[in-house]
Amino acid sequence: MKRLVIIPTYNELANAPILIERIFKHIPNAHILIIDDGSPDRTGEKIKEIQKRYPGLFLLERARKSGLGSAYRTGFAWGLERGYEELIEMDADLSHRVRDLKKMIDAKELQPNTDLVIGSRWTAEGKTENWSKSRELLSRAANLYVRAMLGMGVKDSTAGFRIYSSSILKKLNLEAIKSEGYSFQIEMTRAVHKLGGKIIEVPITFRERENGVSKMSKNIVREAMLLVTIWGLKRFLRVK
Repeated sequence: MKRLVIIPTYNELANAPILIERIFKHIPNAHILIIDDGSPDRTGEKIKEIQKRYPGLFLLERARKSGLGSAYRTGFAWGLERGYEELIEMDADLSHRVRDLKKMIDAKELQPNTDLVIGSRWTAEGKTENWSKSRELLSRAANLYVRAMLGMGVKDSTAGFRIYSSSILKKLNLEAIKSEGYSFQIEMTRAVHKLGGKIIEVPITFRERENGVSKMSKNIVREAMLLVTIWGLKRFLRVK
């Protein structure tokens, strides 16, 4: 199975090298694609050093910060062109554990017709560590709203820890997926669901980053809630 782990980076010098080492140690048959958005902390330069040790490590450098959704769309296109069968989303900040990635891979192997595996914080046995109560409530409430408006039955639609099958990505019109941040993850889930794709959730432990600055902002949250409202109204009004 050809697997590609896609990791967007922006100022992740303290975290990305550690994650790369862990992936290659515990998921030895995977390749990694780093998409760096011109990190001022020279993350890209460090990745070039590490590439000398790992032939399965690839780097795409972009001139400026262009957004999470844009990075993943670029990564999906790159991976599909090169024949990868599974394309994995993973954060660079060590909030996603490699041991959980192994669980997700194992779950997909047990159900090989699965189109999307979501590493879920809010399914049974999923959890978070070092989160404030207010942030946990915000995430839970957002996902409840998504379920109510979009009717997908997914408990963690905003999760960014995922495995997509290449077959489902080839069916999607990735150029039509325009949103970023949380809303990108929701829009991708919605697109897979509309195609009748099989989605499973695997419980994970999400750890708050220890180094660096979170990319979360109020604008990202507002974008997500606005788009979910629009998509939900279209669903209720039966508008395509």
